[in-house]
Amino acid sequence: MALIIDLKPGEKILIGDAVITNDQQRTRLHIAGDSPILREKDVLQEEDADTPCKKIYFLIQCMYLARNPRTYHDKYFNLIKEIQSAAPTTTFFFLKINEHIMEGVYYKAMKEAKELLAHEEELVNNVKSAKKMHVPQEEVAANE
Repeated sequence: MALIIDLKPGEKILIGDAVITNDQQRTRLHIAGDSPILREKDVLQEEDADTPCKKIYFLIQCMYLARNPRTYHDKYFNLIKEIQSAAPTTTFFFLKINEHIMEGVYYKAMKEAKELLAHEEELVNNVKSAKKMHVPQEEVAANE
């Protein structure tokens, strides 16, 4: 069964090694085959992988697009050890992601990694909120 993708004007899509840019009209593509396919909105550029979990997503993306995905496995598994050590709540996400990676289903691993990104953002926002609520020690000393 073919994958059907609707592209907006100017939208890009990766199919295998090729980047395809839609012209000025909406287009519907019917794609059959086993080539990796990524919409522009799902592509993370390396320079934008500026958090630990974004680096994870980027590595999974590389696995998905690579002819030999295993070349990224060591770097990926070393990084998840560091992340899990710093944020144990990520373990549940990595269990699901790792299962897909070990099965070679990298697109599903990327989808799970998006959930991990949302969790990371929530953790960061919680830390920022806690810092805003924290009264600096200088203020405490001045009020005593």
